[in-house]
Amino acid sequence: MKYSVFVISVFAGGSASAFAPAAFKTITRQDSTPLFAEKTKSDPSPSTSSRLKRTTPLTDWAKDNDIKVGGVEIVASKNAGLGLYSTQNLSANDIVIQVPTKLTLSVESPTDYNAAMEKNLFSSDPKAYRNSPWWTALSIQLNYYDKVDSVNQLAGGVDIKPWIDSLPRAYDTPLHWSESSLDELQYRPMMEAVALQKRVWRKQYDDLVAASKEFSSRISYDDFVWGCETARSRAFSGAYSGSAFNPIPYATVTALVAVYIGLGIGTVEQAANGAALVICGSILKDFVFPKLLKAQKYVICPLIDMANHVGMDATGNVAFEYFSDGFSLSALDPGVQQGKEMFISYGPRNNDQLLQYYGFVEQNNVHDVYILPPIRQWNIEALEEACGRKVGPGRLEKLDRAGLLGFATNNLNTNTEAANSIGGVVLTRATGIDPAVIQALRALMSTDDEWDDSGEAIGNFAAEVSPANERAARTAVRRAMEMELESKATTIEEDENLLKIYKEGKGVDNEEVLAVLFRLEKKKLLQEAIRSMI
Repeated sequence: MKYSVFVISVFAGGSASAFAPAAFKTITRQDSTPLFAEKTKSDPSPSTSSRLKRTTPLTDWAKDNDIKVGGVEIVASKNAGLGLYSTQNLSANDIVIQVPTKLTLSVESPTDYNAAMEKNLFSSDPKAYRNSPWWTALSIQLNYYDKVDSVNQLAGGVDIKPWIDSLPRAYDTPLHWSESSLDELQYRPMMEAVALQKRVWRKQYDDLVAASKEFSSRISYDDFVWGCETARSRAFSGAYSGSAFNPIPYATVTALVAVYIGLGIGTVEQAANGAALVICGSILKDFVFPKLLKAQKYVICPLIDMANHVGMDATGNVAFEYFSDGFSLSALDPGVQQGKEMFISYGPRNNDQLLQYYGFVEQNNVHDVYILPPIRQWNIEALEEACGRKVGPGRLEKLDRAGLLGFATNNLNTNTEAANSIGGVVLTRATGIDPAVIQALRALMSTDDEWDDSGEAIGNFAAEVSPANERAARTAVRRAMEMELESKATTIEEDENLLKIYKEGKGVDNEEVLAVLFRLEKKKLLQEAIRSMI
């Protein structure tokens, strides 16, 4: 599967009821339907068929380790790899998978403590592991269980090799594309994001190698990248990092209260006060402190990680079950028909994130974005011609000081979540152009009278100044987007025809198809925004 965020309701970075207790009924799996069916939705690719075969040992492993499954099976499809399909009609809140927490792999951010990783790979410098980004820490864990010792002592000595062997062994993401293939995206922000990803991941690996000979002798850079990609594409996250429900403190305090009162040691009020302190302490530990500390927990969960993503109308939901200490996958309203795939949402992911870390593009993605060049790079003369106005003195300087022109150079950082290193103009399908950009264009295209009336203050252009000024601002934005669309090497029509040819032909690399799909979606988003400005 591909998903990076605890949404639990699901990241990697989108979420809803993260780690919410679940109270649903469990579907009983029909004995006539195997958990891992050897059927396919059209002919699967060789790599997908190979993975499907590798999931077979997972069946017995799941049964032996108290993973409850009912109502779904893993099926291979030609275009989406493996996915979870219903074997019977599912109603809302029907639980189809339950996994004990001990069988998952997890890290807490910003600091994760894992005795096995520190002892066996970083005994000389435990902080190298503890202070790693979450995806690095998960990569270390995945590689440890894959290359060093598949027995998870934290899970009570369970051998997790069948699960590890079922994971993808390669990913078709832009990280592995050639420069010419990246150029075919026709979208510089993605190219820059991939370049940053390569630099950051290489540095992370080099730092770990410098910190530990045990690590460097057992895990290669390619292994490390595999672990990072597995973590980024299969983990889900949430703000909750407390523990599951532990009845021992409550049972103990109940017994002590009974003894306290029974032996006449103190009053009922004193006993009640003591019990209240214990209960409040438990609540603070499990719910309050994790939120105050802004801790995040990232989890890869066997079987549930097979569920695929959809941006809208997800049919499945992942939840942490506080009282049973496990994770569950359940059906959402209105349920799932027999034979249909159960989708979850990885969160509000745009196509940049989906392609970079998951290796696919979602058509008509409601969460998609387009990052235009910053205003300082726009062709001012072309905007003046389109608006029939001249940019007066002082406007650009004031906008620059207000930070509305973007950066003069790339803002170099190591945050691989930030794809807008130059402060470009952000356009979203959900909300359109950034309101701050309209404000900047009102000021930029203002007449001298409008500029004087505002007191030469950019803040006074937050609302419409006049119908004529508003037309000029919207015309400027529209012209900038038209010029961006015109700058592409291919048109929307040409890309659509190319996809038809790819669909009918054979021997086409997947990255070629993905590149065209990606740039087509970006152009369609631009076109929609242009029409909205008329």
